[in-house]
Amino acid sequence: MKLLNAALIALFCGPALADRQTFPPVDEASKDPTLEAFRADLRAKVAARDLEGVMTATCPEIYTSHGDPDGPETFRANLTVDPETLPEADRRHADTMRENYWRDLETTLAQPGYFDEDGEFWMPHQWRLTLPAALDPFTAYFVTGQNVSLRRAPNRGAPILGLISHEVVIVPDYLDKAEYQGVILTDGTRGYIYSDFLWSMVGYRAAFVKSDSGDWQLCTFVAGD
Repeated sequence: MKLLNAALIALFCGPALADRQTFPPVDEASKDPTLEAFRADLRAKVAARDLEGVMTATCPEIYTSHGDPDGPETFRANLTVDPETLPEADRRHADTMRENYWRDLETTLAQPGYFDEDGEFWMPHQWRLTLPAALDPFTAYFVTGQNVSLRRAPNRGAPILGLISHEVVIVPDYLDKAEYQGVILTDGTRGYIYSDFLWSMVGYRAAFVKSDSGDWQLCTFVAGD
């Protein structure tokens, strides 16, 4: 990963406010037509909820959870969600849990990505940013849109304070079901942004790796720090 701009570091490591920085998405997939074809095929399988097709496109040791040695089994279990494996209180939510996991995979694979120093292809592109060590990564979010309204209050009719494009912002208290989230920009400005435009910096990311035989595979789909 590349180091996040020094301006963001300055904001959280010292008393002075920092300049705002933008990190426009650049999709590097076009550098390798075989990867583009693989991603398009995999996205089609995910859209069709083709379980076996997706499993065939994954690494035998796909990484799905920190500290979990049974990646493929976990991945399949998350894509199927057998109610009998859940606590009784959660069984009625099995269908929702399964669909949410498919949607998270679908959304992540649709993001622009980049090649790392090992030739692996990672999505989304903002995963290449390294946050300051002093910052709690669970409060950092990336604004995924262009010219997203920063509002004075958490409602659509509130005055617009500015337009935000592809920036890292801080959400001190994320509210799961809230339409708007209270955010702090890197220059100290506070306001509210529509939740759909905020992607957690510890949210889902995925990686494609080329096998020894030259075939691309999905080898990482994980969330967390």
